[in-house]
Amino acid sequence: MDVVSILRKKRQRISRYEIRVAGDQRDDVHPHVFTAIRIVHVVEGDIAVDAVRRAIELSATKYCTVTANLASGAAEIRHAYIVRDAAGEEHYGEVVVTGPDESPDALGRRSEAPAI
Repeated sequence: MDVVSILRKKRQRISRYEIRVAGDQRDDVHPHVFTAIRIVHVVEGDIAVDAVRRAIELSATKYCTVTANLASGAAEIRHAYIVRDAAGEEHYGEVVVTGPDESPDALGRRSEAPAI
């Protein structure tokens, strides 16, 4: 809900919002903790890509307590987006990586969305 709230404050027109989540769990030892989590925010509407990117960044690094709790353990969490704009064009980008082994500044941008 952080992302939607931030986008509304930025006066972005959202017509559809979906979150896709996939994760990898350790299976060799109990408990089977998550070792990686991928979150893709799919946003449609008359929206600026930069606004989506900043909203996800703020949610992931400042406001989301779930991300903070999971990232403080063994899991690396990658936050990304897909924006389908009013013209029907699709834009993909990765925003931030949180977790014990990654610096958010170490994230490289991709031009193609991973399968989730």
